[in-house]
Amino acid sequence: MSLKAKLKEQQILAMRAKDKVRLGTIRMLLAAIKQIEIDNKVELIDDEVMAVVIKSVKQRKDSIAQFEKANRIDLADIEKAELEILQEFLPQALTSEEVKTLIKQAIASSGANGMQDMGKVMGLLKKDIQGRADMGEVSALVRASLA
Repeated sequence: MSLKAKLKEQQILAMRAKDKVRLGTIRMLLAAIKQIEIDNKVELIDDEVMAVVIKSVKQRKDSIAQFEKANRIDLADIEKAELEILQEFLPQALTSEEVKTLIKQAIASSGANGMQDMGKVMGLLKKDIQGRADMGEVSALVRASLA
């Protein structure tokens, strides 16, 4: 089952359960997906849908940080609830050891010698790690490994 089909199924289940927060979050996600499809005149595949989910998760995390900084705990709580729902659609997260192993493999297979080869390594890692680990942290680990 595609991720988009899974989202639509979860939307129906949320409607039946009368779960307004879950329904609203899934509708927001489906609307973002539909907007991209209309703008680009294409049907998104699972990887592209996953990118939309990742972007939404990142937006929620940024919003939570901003709301907490502004001492708006009520709005941060709403964002946290939406974040939990969005994270259900992400693949299982990698452990730090798994990430380090993948980084070592990518460095070995690309033949990277220093920081000038960081783009090659990140390119190899992106397809395996995208959505399963924070790419900012991965970038820092790659930078440390290549230095």
